Amino acid sequence: MPRSMDRRTFLTAGAAVALAVTAPMSAQAATRPRISTAFTLPDERAYPEGIALDRRTGDAYVGSYTTGAVYRAAAGHRTAQVFLPAGADGRTTANGLKVDRAGRLWVIDSTTGVDVYDLRDRSLLARFEVPDDNPRFLNDLVVTADGTAYITDSVRPLIYRVTPAELARARGGRAAFTARYDLSADLPSRPSAAYALNGIAANPSGRLLFVVDMPGGGLYRVAVTDGSVQQVALHGGDLAHGDGLELGHGTLWVAHNATHTLTRWRLSPDGTRARLTGSFTDPALQTPTTLARDRRGLLVVRSQFDKGGPMGPGTPRTPFTVARVTGM
Repeated sequence: MPRSMDRRTFLTAGAAVALAVTAPMSAQAATRPRISTAFTLPDERAYPEGIALDRRTGDAYVGSYTTGAVYRAAAGHRTAQVFLPAGADGRTTANGLKVDRAGRLWVIDSTTGVDVYDLRDRSLLARFEVPDDNPRFLNDLVVTADGTAYITDSVRPLIYRVTPAELARARGGRAAFTARYDLSADLPSRPSAAYALNGIAANPSGRLLFVVDMPGGGLYRVAVTDGSVQQVALHGGDLAHGDGLELGHGTLWVAHNATHTLTRWRLSPDGTRARLTGSFTDPALQTPTTLARDRRGLLVVRSQFDKGGPMGPGTPRTPFTVARVTGM
């Protein structure tokens, strides 16, 4: 999520996209999605950004963009507790989060790198850092079926990679990131340090990555074997203000932050095309930054970034919460 989005641009563009993506809902009024509160978060300045589900236990982990704290909401509980305190291991922000199949929690610090924790004892297993001093904003990540993690950089159009072998070698220490894919030739040209790549998802095999260009509204397909990049043909809308992605069984869900919107897309089997099949806009989503899907629906992070956070002045409504959206 950008730190320095111009507020007038945010409001004007947000209104335009809201009109565009909410139009299909008139035909879906009878099945309009429902919003409720899944659980609350501690800390009146949490401004949550990322979420991760532990599929083994049903526990959810949420990161604070402003403090670096990580909260855990145990399955079935309505209140989250501090799992990793603010500033833990020198981390000042916690945006992208994922839990892998081995029970490790990956936590991005946007300006530094990613920390990997053992969920059993909360020990820091490894830290991966960007190896240079150039501007960067690490934003989101996905861990594929073979345990490889891919991390987006919103300032530089790069996708970094951490393999299981690299994680094993770094265990107990620090290591440098590997920039695996460069999308600079594929994205629309923008001023230096402008934000671009944001949410990332992978197909079940882990051979295809999908990454959103937040300001341009495009979705890009990256083949991990040869690094080829192709813009996905979108039918029925675009992904402007697209932030977090969730992909399952050929369906892609997208959180559009500035417009308080969720969209649902059907991907073609080869991932080259996507068709809009559902759209839902509601101010009660409170600037959604990402989402995760469980058996009961979608868990949506209500960042309130536009209420005194990185997207505008104001006062947030507390406590901060994670929403549950059903029917989407």
